[in-house]
Amino acid sequence: MTDEDFAQIAHLAGDLTGIVLGNHKRNMVYSRIARRVRAHGYSTFRQYLDYLENNLEAESTEFINSLTTNLTSFFREGHHFSFLKDTLFPQLRFANKDRKRLRIWSAGCSIGQEAYSIAITLRQVGFPSDWDVKILATDLDSSVLDTGRAGIYPASHVEGLEPSVVKRFFLRSRDERSVQVKDELRDLVYFKRLNLLESWPLKGPFDVIFCRNVVIYFNKDTQRILFDRYADLLPVGGHLMIGHSENISGITDRFESLGNTIYRKVK
Repeated sequence: MTDEDFAQIAHLAGDLTGIVLGNHKRNMVYSRIARRVRAHGYSTFRQYLDYLENNLEAESTEFINSLTTNLTSFFREGHHFSFLKDTLFPQLRFANKDRKRLRIWSAGCSIGQEAYSIAITLRQVGFPSDWDVKILATDLDSSVLDTGRAGIYPASHVEGLEPSVVKRFFLRSRDERSVQVKDELRDLVYFKRLNLLESWPLKGPFDVIFCRNVVIYFNKDTQRILFDRYADLLPVGGHLMIGHSENISGITDRFESLGNTIYRKVK
């Protein structure tokens, strides 16, 4: 992979997704795009990039899927779910008792474990059955969305969960090598492909938005745009959860920090 090849990949990734690929990402880019080179039977990156340029509509999804990172687990950054269970969901159950509606967005949901962790927490809190409750789970990578919809994961992915949680919300395969999320959770979650830099066919308002370990890949100007768009879909008092390595200080003044990467919209 020449300097010119890497520059072209980084430029195209920026145009399509807003992801900033600095030179420190070169080894990662090499290993991931090399898979696409081999998949097409090419021997050089230049051959693949020429193909990509001439067949962008057909190949762009696979190109994007190759570059996006999908590190996830159930109840990752557990303090967010503790806050939902102990504080926010009880508050919303009271505040929304008349309209009986709850909307949550998991942006950059990967294979769905974040969205299902939210769904488990909802069930544990025990919202009444006559409530209209939905979780939107979106990601740029179409392949991880398919995994999320199926709700099937290696059994090792639930080893760290309480046995009572596994028993209540998961079905084990006959060989016990995999588990499937039960329908009572899957019925709460709607998966949809979405590029955060394009138009959002979302009406809102959402009560809570999770966007964790996503904006870290964008430059400050793009982060500012995204946080403002999130704020537009939240009511005053709505909550935003971001990743442990992210910070909105100096980027937007529309949220106040509650600590532990939990933010509340103020304007």
